[in-house]
Amino acid sequence: MTQPSVEPAAPAGGTSAGSCPPAGRSRLDRYFLISARGSTPAREVRGGITTFMAMCYILLLNPLILSGKDAAGNTLGHAGLITATALAAAVCTLLMGLVGRAPLALAAGLGVSGVLSTQVAPHMTWPQAMGMCVVYGGVIVLLVLTGLRELVMNAIPLALKHAITIGIGMFIALIGLVKAGFVHASRGGGPVTLGPAGELAGWPVLIFCVTLLAVLMLQARNVPGAILIGIVAGTLLALLVNAVADPGPGAWQAGAPELHGGAVSMPDFSLFGDVSFGGWGSLGALSVGVIVFTLVLAGFFDAMATIIGVGTEAGLADERGRMPGLSRALLVDGAGGAIGGVSGASGQTVFIESATGVGEGARTGLSSVVTGLLFAACLFFTPLTRMVPGEVAAAALVVIGAMMMSHARHIDWNDRAVAVPAFLTVVLMPFTYSITAGVGAGVIAYTAIRTAEGKWRQPGPFMWVLTAVFAVYFALHPIETWLGVK
Repeated sequence: MTQPSVEPAAPAGGTSAGSCPPAGRSRLDRYFLISARGSTPAREVRGGITTFMAMCYILLLNPLILSGKDAAGNTLGHAGLITATALAAAVCTLLMGLVGRAPLALAAGLGVSGVLSTQVAPHMTWPQAMGMCVVYGGVIVLLVLTGLRELVMNAIPLALKHAITIGIGMFIALIGLVKAGFVHASRGGGPVTLGPAGELAGWPVLIFCVTLLAVLMLQARNVPGAILIGIVAGTLLALLVNAVADPGPGAWQAGAPELHGGAVSMPDFSLFGDVSFGGWGSLGALSVGVIVFTLVLAGFFDAMATIIGVGTEAGLADERGRMPGLSRALLVDGAGGAIGGVSGASGQTVFIESATGVGEGARTGLSSVVTGLLFAACLFFTPLTRMVPGEVAAAALVVIGAMMMSHARHIDWNDRAVAVPAFLTVVLMPFTYSITAGVGAGVIAYTAIRTAEGKWRQPGPFMWVLTAVFAVYFALHPIETWLGVK
């Protein structure tokens, strides 16, 4: 099945993307079809602000995830990461508003950032890792233009798609627990332990726990912007503790919560354009291919479902999931990978938090323009963002991981043919600190069990190709040893 080449009709009572509303309306109204979609400029502005408030936590979380060292021992500057994250989100969200004309906002995908930080950067430099990000974005754009994106999506069993989302959530949650100092590598006994020596120690980890509980309690009360409110409250508590209790030098993993200079500063564009496409040969063609495929998986699995889901809530999609501008929206989402790589922020993807703006009445791309402009304004408030300690931001990672667990309800756990592959996918991502390992184990287990059931044709050609690729990936070391390569 290919991507539709023409825009489908809008839902009843609306106007298709190619039609014009009655004359006499403003150019803004005509371009964004505001009246035609039953909205007003005020609702669009309110929706755009709401979406921004619901997802601006990414300005804290993405730099936290990308704070690790690359193969050369280099790290990315914190101020530069904040600027890159805000810049990429602003550009991609503005493109979605002006080109896709849909109430969808984009920012750095935490799954993509996790892959870059834990699986890509340790084997190459950060510029090379961002170059890999540009490549995966180009691959997704190509898949969209050729109509293969939907074909690939449909080839992977639905249960595995949900399992991948859950596994990425557990992976992100573990990163948050480690960054907060709640979980440490064990010095003896099990592989990990509570705190550095089997117990929690220090004020920062206590503030992480308080922030985490505060966000969860706010969510339980259905408080809008619970994550943002929790982060602000946790930061204020951290400032108080740092001033009164004096945790000591080195207590805060990412630096003490302090205002660096004034509240406003010029953006730090040091990471922009720092991209390299050389030096991948040392990894081997198979490893490079698997990394690109993993980034593609992390970057686009939820995107189509998110776009259609938010579009449906906004009344833009029909009963078959078609909506005006779907192909353009998917194209912008795919281009977000390349834009994020060039910016130095990792791949961008549509955020489900866009639904909060739709809930406030947003129906058009004007709301995305508002959200994008707010992200652009954040370029000048880096000092305020840097005040948030890593332990407070880490709490949001755990919360997001918990939210992604909701996909478990879509898996039939009574069917071993899907339950076992889903289980392996979910547990191996955090246990191995590798999204690739989880996806590979799930794919191989699924085809193996279907074959044992006598249904070897059911997985389809694409899944069998993936099974062969991942089988070689897992057995790469013994194969290279056998061939005398190592």
